[in-house]
Amino acid sequence: MALCLANSLIACQDFVPYDQLVRYKWWYRHGYMSSTGQCFDIGAATRQSIEEFETRQRKFAHDHDMPLDEMDSLSDRDLLQAFDVKCSKEDVAGNGALMRLAPVPLFFYRNPEVAIDYSGISGRITHGDDKAYDACCYYGALIIAALNGAKKSELISKTFYDEHREWFGNRTLHPEIMAIAQGSYQKPGGYQDGIRGKGYIVNALEAALWAFWSDEDSFETGALKAVNLGDDTDTTAAIYGQLAGAYYGYKKLPEKWLECMYAKDFILCVSSWISYEGEAWFKNQMIPDTSVLINTGNNILLSLKQSVGILPTQHCPLSLKASLRRSITSDSVVRKAIDPDGRIGHLYDAWRDRILASANINLDIKESYLCPPIKCEIKSGEKLENRNVLRVIDFPADLRLNDYERNMRDITQKCEYNDLAMINNWIERIKDIPMVRQQMNALGGIQETSL
Repeated sequence: MALCLANSLIACQDFVPYDQLVRYKWWYRHGYMSSTGQCFDIGAATRQSIEEFETRQRKFAHDHDMPLDEMDSLSDRDLLQAFDVKCSKEDVAGNGALMRLAPVPLFFYRNPEVAIDYSGISGRITHGDDKAYDACCYYGALIIAALNGAKKSELISKTFYDEHREWFGNRTLHPEIMAIAQGSYQKPGGYQDGIRGKGYIVNALEAALWAFWSDEDSFETGALKAVNLGDDTDTTAAIYGQLAGAYYGYKKLPEKWLECMYAKDFILCVSSWISYEGEAWFKNQMIPDTSVLINTGNNILLSLKQSVGILPTQHCPLSLKASLRRSITSDSVVRKAIDPDGRIGHLYDAWRDRILASANINLDIKESYLCPPIKCEIKSGEKLENRNVLRVIDFPADLRLNDYERNMRDITQKCEYNDLAMINNWIERIKDIPMVRQQMNALGGIQETSL
């Protein structure tokens, strides 16, 4: 679900709960982003919320005289605003809301107030209890502080909340979450002192923070402590890993674990996209263009330029298409096509719907690889950005992170490249075809491309 959430942020270039729920549904029904190609474990609360979302989609389609098979790609601004994305009952407080949280603070950490609110909303759409909202807000704040360079002593301080109260809109958190913020997890005896890694979100948050507080400055030690608490071990460790990972960084993860980690390169690529798109989102906030779109669950206005990422132009209202054209800037990020020799060839500019060439893109190929990955770097002005945005690597079919049908592949914005040979053949074939509609598959959530 964390990968579903990450891909939604990347594809939408913003926080769009409806799109997040669509991807959770794909995971539940089709194994989208699953390491096994199917949903092999799902909490009761999450399942019920996704099924409620499906029910609402069917009713919404009927009430608005829309084909049901178009609901997953819903793009109309007014319709999105009208759809109620809070699909959970109000008393649901399971740990599933917290274990997938990290992509939100990673994307929005440059604006703490927004990042914390979105952290809470990301949990509320499937877990409706106020405790779930506040737990996600508080843990999101810790991750944000870690990403902004806070010391560990500051992160585990009993006054962290008081010192960052403005990040939370100067409101008081739920009493059970406030108790944790004031250090209830700091118990030397751990399990013997009552720390439990259970499915209740308050217990899960307390257990993860206890593991971080007592990890002896070692990610490995903390993860093992989280697991050894027993009960809901994988979730406790997943929650611990979000904050610990943000604090310690990738280079301090156990090498022996990284060596056997499934889809490591894919996850690294998604991480790079999160970093790039998050920075782009933050910069867009400085642009005085607040025509604004899509429902976020709390009616925060979104910039037109950052919201249109989820709107395929063929589905946009004419008025919106006109707005998009007016808002285009000369440094629009475009999607890439690579020639057989690994050089950038013609580019498809989705904003202007035309083919063009660009001198602002460089490739850095590491010759030491048997099948060298290609790193694509995009320059914007004088600053080098978008590092490691696109990698083309040998990606066997049996390692794909989904098993969904073709019609879903047409509407999702997450795909895979297969191998360089396939790309070579594709390039050769396309030269002989006047008009080709081709789904370009790329690691990390690249949007649909049409040629």
